Amino acid sequence: MVNSTVDLVIQLALMFAIGAGMAIMFITLSHLLSPKSKNPNKSQPYECGVVPKGDARTPFNVHYYLVAVLFVLFDLEAVFIYPWAVSLRGLGTAALIEMFFFIGVLLVGYLYAWKKGVFDWE
Repeated sequence: MVNSTVDLVIQLALMFAIGAGMAIMFITLSHLLSPKSKNPNKSQPYECGVVPKGDARTPFNVHYYLVAVLFVLFDLEAVFIYPWAVSLRGLGTAALIEMFFFIGVLLVGYLYAWKKGVFDWE
Protein backbone atom coordinates (compact mmCIF):
# COMPACT_ATOMS: atom_id res chain seq x y z
CA MET A 1 0.00 0.00 0.00
CA VAL A 2 2.72 2.47 0.96
CA ASN A 3 4.83 1.43 -1.99
CA SER A 4 2.00 2.14 -4.46
CA THR A 5 1.43 5.59 -2.90
CA VAL A 6 5.11 6.42 -3.28
CA ASP A 7 5.03 5.23 -6.89
CA LEU A 8 2.01 7.44 -7.56
CA VAL A 9 3.74 10.49 -6.07
CA ILE A 10 6.85 9.80 -8.13
CA GLN A 11 4.79 9.42 -11.31
CA LEU A 12 2.91 12.68 -10.65
CA ALA A 13 6.14 14.55 -9.87
CA LEU A 14 7.71 13.18 -13.05
CA MET A 15 4.66 14.19 -15.10
CA PHE A 16 4.72 17.75 -13.72
CA ALA A 17 8.49 17.99 -14.25
CA ILE A 18 8.18 16.87 -17.87
CA GLY A 19 5.27 19.29 -18.43
CA ALA A 20 7.18 22.21 -16.92
CA GLY A 21 10.29 21.31 -18.90
CA MET A 22 8.33 21.17 -22.15
CA ALA A 23 6.68 24.52 -21.42
CA ILE A 24 10.04 26.17 -20.73
CA MET A 25 11.55 24.52 -23.81
CA PHE A 26 8.70 25.68 -26.11
CA ILE A 27 8.85 29.26 -24.83
CA THR A 28 12.64 29.34 -25.19
CA LEU A 29 12.52 27.88 -28.69
CA SER A 30 9.84 30.29 -29.86
CA HIS A 31 11.87 33.21 -28.49
CA LEU A 32 15.06 32.02 -30.20
CA LEU A 33 13.50 31.07 -33.55
CA SER A 34 11.00 33.93 -33.94
CA PRO A 35 11.76 36.65 -36.47
CA LYS A 36 13.04 39.90 -35.03
CA SER A 37 12.00 43.30 -36.38
CA LYS A 38 13.51 46.68 -35.51
CA ASN A 39 10.62 48.59 -37.09
CA PRO A 40 9.17 51.20 -34.64
CA ASN A 41 5.66 50.42 -35.91
CA LYS A 42 6.04 46.88 -34.61
CA SER A 43 5.10 47.96 -31.08
CA GLN A 44 2.03 49.92 -32.21
CA PRO A 45 -1.40 48.35 -31.72
CA TYR A 46 -3.10 47.20 -34.91
CA GLU A 47 -6.72 48.30 -35.32
CA CYS A 48 -7.86 47.10 -38.75
CA GLY A 49 -5.37 49.30 -40.54
CA VAL A 50 -6.56 52.48 -38.80
CA VAL A 51 -3.98 54.51 -36.93
CA PRO A 52 -4.99 54.51 -33.24
CA LYS A 53 -6.09 57.84 -31.79
CA GLY A 54 -6.15 58.73 -28.13
CA ASP A 55 -5.83 56.51 -25.10
CA ALA A 56 -7.17 52.97 -25.13
CA ARG A 57 -8.11 53.25 -21.46
CA THR A 58 -10.96 55.71 -21.82
CA PRO A 59 -13.50 55.28 -19.03
CA PHE A 60 -16.94 53.97 -19.91
CA ASN A 61 -20.19 54.82 -18.23
CA VAL A 62 -21.02 52.31 -15.50
CA HIS A 63 -24.39 51.65 -17.15
CA TYR A 64 -22.64 49.66 -19.89
CA TYR A 65 -21.28 47.27 -17.29
CA LEU A 66 -24.54 47.04 -15.37
CA VAL A 67 -26.52 46.20 -18.49
CA ALA A 68 -23.87 43.65 -19.50
CA VAL A 69 -24.04 41.94 -16.10
CA LEU A 70 -27.83 41.92 -16.18
CA PHE A 71 -27.79 40.51 -19.70
CA VAL A 72 -25.48 37.68 -18.64
CA LEU A 73 -27.60 37.03 -15.56
CA PHE A 74 -30.90 36.83 -17.40
CA ASP A 75 -29.31 34.94 -20.29
CA LEU A 76 -28.05 32.28 -17.87
CA GLU A 77 -31.48 32.03 -16.35
CA ALA A 78 -32.91 31.37 -19.80
CA VAL A 79 -30.40 28.53 -20.10
CA PHE A 80 -31.94 26.99 -16.97
CA ILE A 81 -35.47 27.44 -18.27
CA TYR A 82 -34.89 25.61 -21.57
CA PRO A 83 -34.14 22.11 -20.16
CA TRP A 84 -37.01 22.54 -17.72
CA ALA A 85 -39.40 23.27 -20.59
CA VAL A 86 -38.20 20.22 -22.50
CA SER A 87 -38.82 17.86 -19.59
CA LEU A 88 -41.87 19.59 -18.07
CA ARG A 89 -44.29 16.78 -18.88
CA GLY A 90 -42.28 14.29 -16.82
CA LEU A 91 -41.59 16.66 -13.93
CA GLY A 92 -45.17 17.31 -12.88
CA THR A 93 -47.04 20.12 -11.16
CA ALA A 94 -44.42 20.73 -8.46
CA ALA A 95 -41.85 21.71 -11.10
CA LEU A 96 -44.35 24.09 -12.67
CA ILE A 97 -44.92 25.82 -9.32
CA GLU A 98 -41.15 26.00 -8.71
CA MET A 99 -40.63 27.58 -12.13
CA PHE A 100 -43.29 30.21 -11.40
CA PHE A 101 -41.41 30.98 -8.19
CA PHE A 102 -38.12 31.11 -10.11
CA ILE A 103 -39.54 33.49 -12.72
CA GLY A 104 -41.05 35.56 -9.90
CA VAL A 105 -37.60 35.97 -8.33
CA LEU A 106 -36.24 37.02 -11.73
CA LEU A 107 -39.08 39.51 -12.10
CA VAL A 108 -38.35 40.99 -8.67
CA GLY A 109 -34.68 41.38 -9.66
CA TYR A 110 -35.64 43.00 -12.95
CA LEU A 111 -38.04 45.41 -11.24
CA TYR A 112 -35.39 46.26 -8.66
CA ALA A 113 -32.88 47.09 -11.41
CA TRP A 114 -35.53 49.16 -13.20
CA LYS A 115 -36.41 51.01 -9.98
CA LYS A 116 -32.71 51.77 -9.33
CA GLY A 117 -32.46 53.35 -12.79
CA VAL A 118 -30.10 50.86 -14.38
CA PHE A 119 -31.91 51.15 -17.70
CA ASP A 120 -31.97 54.97 -17.76
CA TRP A 121 -29.27 56.32 -20.07
CA GLU A 122 -29.34 59.96 -19.08
